[in-house]
Amino acid sequence: MDSAGQDINLNSPNKGLLPDAMTDVPVDTVGAAPTPAAEGLTEAEEEELRAELAKVEEEIVTLRQVLAAKERHCGELRRKLGLSALEGLKQNLTRSWHDVQGSPAYVRTSETLGEWSERVTQSDLYKKTQETLSQAGQKTSAALSTVGSAISRKLGDMRNSATFKSLEDRVGTIKLKVAGGSENGGDGLPSPAGSGDKPLPSHEPF
Repeated sequence: MDSAGQDINLNSPNKGLLPDAMTDVPVDTVGAAPTPAAEGLTEAEEEELRAELAKVEEEIVTLRQVLAAKERHCGELRRKLGLSALEGLKQNLTRSWHDVQGSPAYVRTSETLGEWSERVTQSDLYKKTQETLSQAGQKTSAALSTVGSAISRKLGDMRNSATFKSLEDRVGTIKLKVAGGSENGGDGLPSPAGSGDKPLPSHEPF
């Protein structure tokens, strides 16, 4: 059995030791080769940048801690004032929307949309479409006005016709009879023709 197979034994005193065939394999260590960002820098410049980086990272950690403390304090104040989480969300959304409106991207987008809208409204196709719709609206209004005038005129002619007047007279007569019958205690209905005030004949048995 070779040396590599012997070292697999956990009870061997040589466990953890690499065989002689693997001792000559080079192992890369972290930082052995300079990174592309560190190329062309002197040792003093690199040390200065590392010190500045450590300082910035420390400031970021401090700012995060301060922000977390401020958020906790803000939550306590909201609870004391009786403000719900929904109101806080609304305020955050409103603030975010104001921030978006003030952003350069939003401003550029609004300007672009305004330019497109102006181009569309100034185009010949838009003007022709607007004129066509305006003319159609005017024609529709005129047609409706003509129909209304014709209906009013027709109703006036019907009221002045002999048939309508005769019907109106009959309705008035019926109203008078109904009103007179109510005042006399009757049912207001006309009596059968030929009956008058005569009593009905009695039917004697044969």
